[in-house]
Amino acid sequence: MRLLVGLGNPGAKYARNRHNIGFMALDRIAADHGFAPWRAKFQGQISEGRLGSEKVLLLKPETYMNKSGHSVQAAAQFYKLDPADIIVLHDEIDLAPAKFKVKQGGGHAGHNGLRSLHANIGDGYTRVRLGVGHPGRKELVPTYVLKDFPKADDAWLEPLLTGISNGAASLAEGDHGRFMNAVALQVAPPRSSTSQPKAPPPPAEAGLAEPDEAPADARSPLQKLVDRFR
Repeated sequence: MRLLVGLGNPGAKYARNRHNIGFMALDRIAADHGFAPWRAKFQGQISEGRLGSEKVLLLKPETYMNKSGHSVQAAAQFYKLDPADIIVLHDEIDLAPAKFKVKQGGGHAGHNGLRSLHANIGDGYTRVRLGVGHPGRKELVPTYVLKDFPKADDAWLEPLLTGISNGAASLAEGDHGRFMNAVALQVAPPRSSTSQPKAPPPPAEAGLAEPDEAPADARSPLQKLVDRFR
């Protein structure tokens, strides 16, 4: 069994925040893959279903971001899951919008949700880092991540969420390369060539040829003079 965790904050006012991209990703997976309705459990919202060959539990902690680990720990203990069975999707300010990376283990890089996870289950889980961009200065980060994605960001956000859903089965099965390919196909699809090869000049139509030269005048000088005055 796999536990897929999306990080975010509960409540409608946070729903479209940059910090809630993990919630958004899980909502898209649940809708596209026919998961059971969301229900309250483990201090969060859960939904059960299958992705490929894997039985999967989706979890959106409702403890607020900085206590996400409590909810994840409760679910992991109930199902007797190791950190290696847990995949966490979260916002990443150190990646440009629409960029993404999959990472096994490592530090929390100051992310409050990951910090809480580290404290409660250790660092051996997989994380899917979803780029939301950086405001430019460290002191602006808290306000930046708690603001909504502007409508213009839908141009890259929607393809990103679609790609995550398309590759979700590969992610659950541990095939990170195939998952990343599925996302990349949506975020940066290969360009189709719009240039057409120049057509060769049309062949000469049958029966059409260059005109022959005018035949030489075979008249004698006297005949030419006579014909002139006719």
